Amino acid sequence: MRSADARDRPSRNDSLTAQLSTVIGGPVGDHALIGRVRFWTPMRVLMAFAVVFLALGWFSKAGCIQQTTGSDGGLTLDWNNGRQYVAMCYSDTVPLYGAERLNEGAFPYKKQWTESSPDGGTQTRYMEYPVLSGLYQYVSMRIAKSWDISPLPGALQVVVYFNVVAFGLAMAWLVTVWASALLAGRRVWDAALVACSPLVIVHAFTNFDALATAFAATGLLAWARRKPVLAGLLLGLGGAAKLYPLLLLGPIIVLCLRADPMQRTPRNHLGLRMRDIDSWSTFVAWVRETPYRVEFLSARPLGAATVTASAALATWVAVNLPIAVLYPNGWQEFFRLNTTRHADPDSIYNVISSFTGWPGFDGAIGYAQQPAILNAVSLLAFVAACALIGYIGLTAPQRPRLAQLCFLVIAAFLLTNKVWSPQYSLWLVPIAVLALPHRRILLAWMTVDALVWVPRMFYYLGLDRKGVPEQWFTGTVALRDLAVVALCAVIVRQIYRPDEDLVRRDYVDDPVGGIVDRMSDPLLPWLPEPLRPRVAPPRG
Repeated sequence: MRSADARDRPSRNDSLTAQLSTVIGGPVGDHALIGRVRFWTPMRVLMAFAVVFLALGWFSKAGCIQQTTGSDGGLTLDWNNGRQYVAMCYSDTVPLYGAERLNEGAFPYKKQWTESSPDGGTQTRYMEYPVLSGLYQYVSMRIAKSWDISPLPGALQVVVYFNVVAFGLAMAWLVTVWASALLAGRRVWDAALVACSPLVIVHAFTNFDALATAFAATGLLAWARRKPVLAGLLLGLGGAAKLYPLLLLGPIIVLCLRADPMQRTPRNHLGLRMRDIDSWSTFVAWVRETPYRVEFLSARPLGAATVTASAALATWVAVNLPIAVLYPNGWQEFFRLNTTRHADPDSIYNVISSFTGWPGFDGAIGYAQQPAILNAVSLLAFVAACALIGYIGLTAPQRPRLAQLCFLVIAAFLLTNKVWSPQYSLWLVPIAVLALPHRRILLAWMTVDALVWVPRMFYYLGLDRKGVPEQWFTGTVALRDLAVVALCAVIVRQIYRPDEDLVRRDYVDDPVGGIVDRMSDPLLPWLPEPLRPRVAPPRG
């Protein structure tokens, strides 16, 4: 809003920001006119912050795209003596260019190759990423190859490829910051932590996860703007890049279950029912009424959630179906690898094994063997966590905010999953800022999470090259997990004590809530007694 009398003023109500503001003259004055600046609006300032931190992120990876002369006299990447770990510049995008056979100009999911496995055998491999991420790599490769034959200044093809990928990921993160700022409502400056997060410097270009965060953030923005079909479309696209945006459908459904279904009663445009169609003309009339039918359904909370979930599923299927039909083996590779993959070094299961010597749920198994018990335990643990989050959402004295439940679901997925790749922490950044706008707490967690990268790189370097022992790395992972658990505990406390929630001050309900924002919050007599909302005790 250009004129924003109700806009949050962090330089006056947040001690950390007040101290930082002394660099530019101190906190805003009591009689300052807020929302009157013509050019340096909050959104443009946030974009400038994001560009600076993305530039720092690129420079943090620049050491891994430096060129040197190889033994044959040709140019090659300077990854000698573990440079990618010593300089802490490692990015998956660089080795994947050759590992996924993109350097051959091959189309992902169609190209197959045979490689040796650590157990001495061989296996047939395909592109290992979800469809949208794989196609993004393919398009970036085609641009890099076109650059290579153009008269423009050249470099190694993999270097050009990395820069093309980084440019697209930077645009995706700028979209994430833009959507987060709009979702923050009157607390627009909370999005500064999305733009200036230490995790952006470390992981913005580590992998392709910024694509998914952009779709997830814009999907929530569409939901907040009460556009359930568009929200489902964007979340479905995000699920085709990384699966986590589809997890956000769960909190949406829970909050719509809790909302009053009789709060809004729109006009009934449903003149025809499916069973009334007995001719071509009535079928045409039924099709013409479809937009009104969707409007009628989406005007009610549970109907809107159904429309969003259906649109997300349809979009995900529409993106995946052509690849699944044409190249079924390549399409299944992502799911096959996630099934046969053992506990990731960053997972809680590996942390326990590192400190206790525990052999894991499945004991000593081969590289290609499926850890069936670990898969079942991680799945059941996540389902149990989701059930608990659903219970919290239904029984809290006041309906929780959507961002709060979204953060709990994503954090539960990461904590219980057998894989927590370091760049996955980017998933939490925009949701955490919307769910818990406490700058000191968030900055402390982001810093701890970003610093996990240091012992991780030196652990991969190896003790024979003056790396660090495994426990130095897994110890920092344990600290990171404890920090995320602490954030979850604070959010749950604020759900049950909404008067402590900074977002809900000044008569604000839920800026991300969309159709459930400012709706009545009934006791839900149709639910069993244990699942009904608790009546908040009177205060004062």
